[in-house]
Amino acid sequence: MIKLNFKGTELSMLGFGLMRLPTVDGKIDKAQVEEMIDAAIKGGLNYFDTAWPYHNGTSENVIGEIMKKYPRESFFLADKYPGHQHFAEHHPDRIFEKQLAKCQVDYFDFYLLHNVCENSLADYQDSRWKILEYFVEQKRQGRIRHLGMSTHASAETLREILDSDWGKEIEFCQIQLNYMDWTLQNAKEKVKILNERNIPIWVMEGLRGGLLAKDVESSFRWLQTVEGVTMILSGMSNLQQMNDNLRIFAERKPLEEKEFERMANECSMLKDLVPCTACRYCVSECPQGLDIPSLIQSLNDMALTPKGEIAFTPVMYLESLDDDKQPKSCLGCGACASMCPQGIDIPKAMSDLAANYASSKKWSEICDERNRANPE
Repeated sequence: MIKLNFKGTELSMLGFGLMRLPTVDGKIDKAQVEEMIDAAIKGGLNYFDTAWPYHNGTSENVIGEIMKKYPRESFFLADKYPGHQHFAEHHPDRIFEKQLAKCQVDYFDFYLLHNVCENSLADYQDSRWKILEYFVEQKRQGRIRHLGMSTHASAETLREILDSDWGKEIEFCQIQLNYMDWTLQNAKEKVKILNERNIPIWVMEGLRGGLLAKDVESSFRWLQTVEGVTMILSGMSNLQQMNDNLRIFAERKPLEEKEFERMANECSMLKDLVPCTACRYCVSECPQGLDIPSLIQSLNDMALTPKGEIAFTPVMYLESLDDDKQPKSCLGCGACASMCPQGIDIPKAMSDLAANYASSKKWSEICDERNRANPE
């Protein structure tokens, strides 16, 4: 396992992101997760990343239960404060105490202010809640070893945050980074900003929610090449993914400069896609209960279908949905968009998908045509 030094601490370069764990009947498959964690520990992975909203609050419980069998000093646990969720009132002390209890630990090795961005900055900086001050104090008391933040902010906002008093307290910064977003979301400039301030980079969405999963090894080797990257999180969902990633991170194999640039430049065909990473923050806000990430995936699948061909997969998926779960059921209220880290205009995406689907030939129609042409 590739190991990198962070302030005297030896971290595995690969971290286990606990947002996309395997499930059975809508609940985390604890037995399979335990098997994955056993493989991770054996393979040298020592960093585990959870958060308050992951799996509707149950990710913290599961990691707490499983990690009890390992010595506390043998792994590093990261959790996050959900200041991006726009609570009517913020009580960081209450949530922090609950997180410690759910994870069954006395301290967090790494703690992040979750998604500090244009949409959440007012909450985080509201003087009534004293969010940053509270967590700085927890660090002073030793209940947090290292304090950082995650962000989907623009490069300009990131610079403003780090040039404020916050910059004195943030030890590491987690950003969305992959070869597609190097230009699409100006991640190149964000990397530059962090490197100029000597702030180590934590990577999330290295595979863009699975969009770049066709060549996982090249995607991760691309990330290993980026200056300043210390931690690369992967939201693994099964044991095979864990074993594959452990193999990829067994030794460092950065790309040559030409290959690095080629991968970053070959994404022009993807620029028109809706940049959903299937984080599912939007789903809980939808009054219609729409599976928004799956619907957006259908919209992107249609966009990637060559002109003149039928987008079989998204059409069949949409046909399988009940009428009230179709994109046309979107109310356009925008509650989902207010929670989207990517800044997606979700109501527009639903409108576009509804229009595309309405004009598409349906799978049932295709089957009828084939049956007429080839009767039994």
